[in-house]
Amino acid sequence: MSAELGVIDALDRVVTAELTSLPADQLTPQLIRTTIDDFRPLPKFSSVSDDDAEQLARLLETRHAVILTIGNVVKVKHEPWLPDAKASIDPYYWLRYRKLLSTKGMGVPVLATLGEVSDRTLGLLGNPREAGVWARKGLVLGNVQSGKTANYLGLVCKAADAGYRVIIVIAGIHNNLRNQTQSRVDEGFIGFEKGAGKNKLGKVVGVGRIDLQRRPSHFTSSTKDFSQAAASQVGVPLQNLNEPAVFVIKKNANTLANLTQWLKTSLQGGRINSPLLLIDDEADNASINVSQNPNAASTINAQIRELLAMFERSSYVGYTATPFANIFIDPESDDEMLGQDLFPRDFIVSLDPPSNYLGARRVFLESPDEFLRPINDSDDVIPVKHRITQIIEGLPDSLRFAVRAFLLVRAIRILRGGALEHNSMLINASRFTRVQSQLRNHVHSYLEELQNALRISGALDPVEARAVPEIFELENTWKTEYGEAGQRWEDVLRVLHDAAAPIRVVEVNNKSAGKLNYSDFENGLNVIAVGGFSLSRGLTLEGLSITYFLRSSVMYDTLMQMGRWFGYRPGYEDLCRIWMPEDAQGWYAHIAESIEMLRDDLKDMEASGATPEDFGLRVRSHPDSLIVTARNKMGTGKRFVVSIGLGGSQIETTPVSARDSDYNVRRIRSLVTAVHASGVTPIPLGGSWLFSSVSPELVASFVRDYKQDPGSTKTQSGPVVAYIEERAASTLRSWDVLLVGRQPSVKEPLVERADYETLNDLRVVYQKRSTGSRSSGNTLYIGNNQKVASRGIERAGMPDAQREAAEEHYRRDNPSPDGDPVNYPDVAYRRFRAKPLLMLHLVRLTTSSDGGGPNLPALVAAWGISFPPSPPGQSEKRVEFVVNTVWFREHFGVDSDDELEGED
Repeated sequence: MSAELGVIDALDRVVTAELTSLPADQLTPQLIRTTIDDFRPLPKFSSVSDDDAEQLARLLETRHAVILTIGNVVKVKHEPWLPDAKASIDPYYWLRYRKLLSTKGMGVPVLATLGEVSDRTLGLLGNPREAGVWARKGLVLGNVQSGKTANYLGLVCKAADAGYRVIIVIAGIHNNLRNQTQSRVDEGFIGFEKGAGKNKLGKVVGVGRIDLQRRPSHFTSSTKDFSQAAASQVGVPLQNLNEPAVFVIKKNANTLANLTQWLKTSLQGGRINSPLLLIDDEADNASINVSQNPNAASTINAQIRELLAMFERSSYVGYTATPFANIFIDPESDDEMLGQDLFPRDFIVSLDPPSNYLGARRVFLESPDEFLRPINDSDDVIPVKHRITQIIEGLPDSLRFAVRAFLLVRAIRILRGGALEHNSMLINASRFTRVQSQLRNHVHSYLEELQNALRISGALDPVEARAVPEIFELENTWKTEYGEAGQRWEDVLRVLHDAAAPIRVVEVNNKSAGKLNYSDFENGLNVIAVGGFSLSRGLTLEGLSITYFLRSSVMYDTLMQMGRWFGYRPGYEDLCRIWMPEDAQGWYAHIAESIEMLRDDLKDMEASGATPEDFGLRVRSHPDSLIVTARNKMGTGKRFVVSIGLGGSQIETTPVSARDSDYNVRRIRSLVTAVHASGVTPIPLGGSWLFSSVSPELVASFVRDYKQDPGSTKTQSGPVVAYIEERAASTLRSWDVLLVGRQPSVKEPLVERADYETLNDLRVVYQKRSTGSRSSGNTLYIGNNQKVASRGIERAGMPDAQREAAEEHYRRDNPSPDGDPVNYPDVAYRRFRAKPLLMLHLVRLTTSSDGGGPNLPALVAAWGISFPPSPPGQSEKRVEFVVNTVWFREHFGVDSDDELEGED
C-alpha cells in the first residue's frame, strides 16, 4: 500500500457512512467504486493509489455481501403491539447504536436484518406502555461467538426507545466476563464509561461520541459490580429517573441479593411500576438447577424469580448457544420442565448467524482439513487427564509448532495491511491454575527464544537465516501451513521480527493479574492467552487465529462454549488453525450435526405453528439428550429412564463390545443370508451392497440379537426394537439395508485375502479403522470421531429426485461461500428419506498410538440406523431408554468434571 493505514481507514469510514444511507439492493460493486472515487480528490485522500482504492473496494464488497437472515420463532399466541406503537416511538437509542455498528464496518444488509430481528424479539416482549400486571418469558438461541451481544444490545436499545425503564443484564459468573459485558453496554447503549483509578471522571465512548444528548443511568461500571452503597449515591428514586436505569451484574448470589435488597427501597409497599427487561446472558450457566452444584444454582434461580416478581411488568429473555439447554434437559419429567418458573413458555427465537460466520458447521463438518490439526504428542508432557499436582517440564512439539504458526499469522496479517489489528492465540490445556501457570512460563520461554533469534538474525538473507535453528523451524512451519497463503517467504521473514516483538504471554484466570484489555491498545494487542474456564465461556478473544485446545468433555454446552475460535475472521480466516485431540474433534462434529438437526426442527415447528413447549419436548426426546442427561445426573449414581423419539435421527453402536465381537460378526452374516434368502436382489454400490424392501421383522430380530456394549447408550436393543415394531406397519414397513464395504483405491489393486470375505457370493472388503483413545478393556471405540459410518452414507437407496431435493434444500438454507463445492451432511439426506436405512459394518481394527490395547479381536461388527422423520401431523412415538450414570461416571467422570467446579 502506498497510503498510510490511517488514511485508508478514514476513507473507509466516510465511504461506509455514505453507503449506509442507501438501500441494500443498490449496493453494487460499481457503486462502491464510484463512491470511493468521489472522495479520492479530497486533499486528505490524495495519497490513496489506484491499488489502495481497489483493495478497499474489495473489502467493502465483502463486507456488504454478507447476508444475515431473520431466523425462526416458535411462540404462543400473542397480541401484536409493536406495529401500532411504531409511529409514536422515538428510535433515539437504536439509531445511535445502528450508526456505531456502521462505523465499525457492519454492512447495510446485516444492519437492516439486525433491526428486523430486534423488532421481532421486542414485539414478543410485553408492551411497556400497557398498564396492569404482566410477565413474559422467552429464550434466544444463538451461536457461540456469533454476535449475540450485538443482538441483545439492539434489543436493549429498541426496548429503551419503546419505554422499558429498568434494564438488568445478568452476565457471566466470572468478573472478567461481567467487565467485558459492561464495557460493551457502555459502548453500545450508555455512551459513557464510569471512571476508575486515575481517570475518576470517566470518558465518553462508543455511541456517546455520536450523540450524548440523552444518557441512561448506570449503576455499575467496567471495574465495579453492583453495590448498594454506590447505587444510593444516585440520589433519585428509580421511578423518577428520566432515562432507563441499567445494571450489568455478575451471576452471583451475593450480587443478586444486594440488588434485590436495594430495589426493595423502591417498592413502597407494593411492586415497582417501572417496566423491567431482564437479559440473562448465558442462561444455561448457573440459572437453573444442575446436579453438580444444586444448592448454588437453586439460589440463583430463586433470586432471579424474586427479582422478576418485584416488578408489576417484566420481560425475561434468556440467551444460550445450545439447544441442549439444561432448562429442557435437566428436569426429571416433561411436566417438571414445563412447570419451571423460568421456562421460556412465551417464545423461543433462533438466530441465524451471518454468512461470514465461522462456526461449528464450517469447521467440523464442511472444512475440517482446512482448520483442524490433531494433538497426538502431549501425553508425556501434559496428559488430557491430569491432577492439580501435574508437573510440566516442557512443551509438546505440537504446541511449539502452534506458537510458531501464531508468529507467522501476525507477519502475514501485517503484509495484508492489518498491522494495527488485535491478534490472539488461545491455549486451553488445563482447568487447574497452577498447571496453567507452569504452561504460561514454558510458552513465555519459548516465545523469547524465537523473539531473540529474530532480533539477532531476522534481517539476514533468507538463505543465511536458514542456518539459525529457530528461523529454520519457522520457515518449515510456513511451508507446511501458509506456503499457499499468497506471500513469499522472504517478505514474511522481513516483517517477522516486528510481528513477533510485541507479542506477550498472559495467564487468564481468577488467580492471575493477567487481563485481555484490548481497549487499552489502540494499535492492537498481540497476546498468547493461557487459561481454562475463564477462556471457555463468554469471553471474546479479539483477532483469535491460533487455538491449542487440550481438553476433553462430553458435556455439549461446555464443549460449544469452549469454542472461542468461532466467530468472524475478516481477511484472515484462511490463516486460522485449531489444534485439538482427535476424539474432541469427533465430539464437536457430532454435536454440530445434532444442533443443526434441532435448529432445522425449530424451522419446521415455526411453519406448523408449534409452541415453546413443543420445542422443549423435542429437545428432551432427541437421542443425544441421553448423553446430556447422563452427564447432568452423573453425581447421583442412579439409573434414569428417558423417553426418546427416534424419528429423523441416526443411531450407531459406539462403542462396541470386544468379547462379543465374534458373536456379533456372525449376526451380520446371518442377517445377510436371511435377506438374500427372502428374495431381495443386492445392488452394488461402490464397495458396498444395497438390499431394498427388507422386512422390519428381519431388522428387529437382528437388533434384538446383537450384543451391545453398555456404553452404546442410544442403541439399547429394547427401546429400538419397540420403536421399530410400533411403526412396522407404517413408516418402517420397508427397509433399505446396506452392507458397507471398502472400495480399494487405484493404488491398492490387490487386497489381502485376510481383508475381505464373500457372503452369499457378495465380495466385501473390510473397513479399516484404528481404535479410539477411549478404548479400554471390553469397550472398543472405532476411531475417535464418535461415528462409524462415513459422511454421505445416508443417501444410499434414495431415488435421484429425492436426493436432489435434499441437496437443493440444503444449498438454499446454507449457501456456499464463493461457490465452493458443497459437502452435504447426512442429516440433509435423512430429512428427505422415505425409508429407514440399516447400515452393517465389518471393521478390521488396528491399535492406535494412544489407546485400544494389544489384544484386539480379528474383526468387529457395528451397525447404525437412519430413521426417516415422522410424517407431518403424526405424533412422534417415544420409547424409554435407561441412562446408567454409574457406567458413565466410570468412563467419563475424571475428565468431564463440570467446568464450574474446576480450580479456574
